[in-house]
Amino acid sequence: GINAEYGKQWYQRRVRVMLLGEIEEILDIIEPAQFKKIIVPMFKMLAKAVSSPQFQVAERALYFWNNEYIMSLIEEHCRIIMPIMFPALYLISKDHWNQTIVALVYNVMKTFMEMNNQLFDELTLSFKAERQKEKRKEAHREEAWKKVQKRAIEAANGNSNVG
Repeated sequence: GINAEYGKQWYQRRVRVMLLGEIEEILDIIEPAQFKKIIVPMFKMLAKAVSSPQFQVAERALYFWNNEYIMSLIEEHCRIIMPIMFPALYLISKDHWNQTIVALVYNVMKTFMEMNNQLFDELTLSFKAERQKEKRKEAHREEAWKKVQKRAIEAANGNSNVG
């Protein structure tokens, strides 16, 4: 029942938070050459963790930006990392339910902006344009669906002008 599901979610959340802690400890001692090899999968995973509806998981992932050594690695490779993290951070900044997470995300975004303002602006414009394109596609799909529904109703009512 509900208790079993809650227990399972609590355990999964706890494991994810512990895993993120372990990953941070590894990153804290990793050599820059080794870091380079794991950037893409590492930050794809962090983007997912930051996007977690479980605020403890998102919060723990966002704490990576409080680590000075990790920040130096991120800054050195921001051209790779920012495009991976940006979509998740942008969406969270607009609609995450937990205000602490939103505040942490704003801090990370501010840090990214300070690291490379030009890249940040490019990512913002690109992301907004992509979102507008998606909204237009969705509106077009809804309009097409309304036409199909209207024709189906007319056909069901025996209207001979269908088709």
